[in-house]
Amino acid sequence: MLEDENIQDYHLNILDNANSIESLGDKISDEKLVRKIIKYLTKRFDMKVTAIKEAQDISSLKVDELIGSLQNFEITVNNKTDKKGKGIALHLVSILMRHKV
Repeated sequence: MLEDENIQDYHLNILDNANSIESLGDKISDEKLVRKIIKYLTKRFDMKVTAIKEAQDISSLKVDELIGSLQNFEITVNNKTDKKGKGIALHLVSILMRHKV
């Protein structure tokens, strides 16, 4: 996974690769795909991967369940980052208005 890649794009790349392998006659199990997806996630997902590993049996986890969980995490993190950035900008504007800069 690339640093600037989102989960949806990463998932599509993984599925494309899996489909290519299957077209050559090899079948990849969900367990193997889940392990590969987790292995190549960027560091920003480390907390979520740890939580998933502790809470669930990875061998029985479906790819769609994993992707859904990762997308939810990504959305939550992005929303918190957006709110934090807006808060800082608004704070700066209020300071500037008080000092009439």
